[in-house]
Amino acid sequence: MTGYIERQIYSELKNHLSKRQITVLTGLRRTGKTTLIKKLLEDSDYKQKIYFDLERIDNRELFSEKNYENIISALTSRGIDFSQRTLMAIDEVQHLPAIPSVIKYLYDNYNIKFLITGSSSYYIKNLFGESLAGRKKVFVLNTLSFTEFLRFKEVSFIPSKKFGRKFISSEYERLKNFYEEYIRYGGFPEVALTVKVADKKDILSDILSSYLNIDIKTVSEIRDQKNLHLLLKMLASRAGTRLDYSKLSSLTGISRPSVYNYLDLLEHTFVLTRVPVLAKNPDREIVKAPKVFINDNGLLNQLAEVSSGVQFENAVFNQLKFRGELHYYSLKTGKEIDFIIDKEIAVEVKETATKQDLINLKNLAKNLQIKNCFVVGRYPAPDFRDFIWGGDLG
Repeated sequence: MTGYIERQIYSELKNHLSKRQITVLTGLRRTGKTTLIKKLLEDSDYKQKIYFDLERIDNRELFSEKNYENIISALTSRGIDFSQRTLMAIDEVQHLPAIPSVIKYLYDNYNIKFLITGSSSYYIKNLFGESLAGRKKVFVLNTLSFTEFLRFKEVSFIPSKKFGRKFISSEYERLKNFYEEYIRYGGFPEVALTVKVADKKDILSDILSSYLNIDIKTVSEIRDQKNLHLLLKMLASRAGTRLDYSKLSSLTGISRPSVYNYLDLLEHTFVLTRVPVLAKNPDREIVKAPKVFINDNGLLNQLAEVSSGVQFENAVFNQLKFRGELHYYSLKTGKEIDFIIDKEIAVEVKETATKQDLINLKNLAKNLQIKNCFVVGRYPAPDFRDFIWGGDLG
């Protein structure tokens, strides 16, 4: 495929094409799902393969047939030999609610490997629930990691496989401008490939508008986009802080139950993530509210004007989420650990790191018996190099 730039998830998806299970790829709009499945089709060793885009009305009509034999006839007329092994890619399945029963029928009766995409984990879960239980594996395509971002910029970079590579001034000088761009405009592929700032902002505005006016209507019954947009802007302005559902309800005029429902929808459509607290007593994890982060820094800055520190912490979140399960830790005194990875690694985020930051982190992490402690910094620190530069997280 001309101009294709490989994503980190590609090899995992390619390997899964050899499995009988249905391969489901989901994620935010314009993260590159269509490009990726077309590349997988092109590179696969299936001799018989076909692609359907359900945004096209003719394809929706084909799979809307009540009589499955008519669907078989239509597919045969398009060149499918059902006696042969087939790879069938179906893009944007959220546009056709009836598609699961068709896929189940074809899956159960013919040697067809399905590769499908959809824009909401909540929708995919409901759409392919009991009828395809155990028959599918869901993969999520996020916006670009910083490593992928540099690949799109044609800049060489090999991130450290072992977490904790200390600050290297030469790498910082070589990559700092790219990292600052990533912090400001995020990792949507089209945004990364666009040079002019005004054009980047236009693309982000269009992504947000399409999400609110098209995607939300497709995957939910919510019709009040104005309130949802208001809540989303409010959440973006509070990125990196604990959720206060009552305050959000009061400030937006949205009922508390609706705030909960909207948050579920925003998380399941990959716009934000709630990071739970880690407590020595598991019961306390339920009591303390999660923190909220926006899943792309371009969207964050499109939604709200936040401080450079909030932008940096949100970017670090988006880099760390590739490395494992995230929590935060908090004491009643107000002392916190920003991120804990897989309950084993403690991470503090500071724009300019100091030796005292690392000492404080280690002391706090003792409460959790965590010995692996790291401070992540944005800028070089005077007389202190024992920290990880944010860009080196990949």
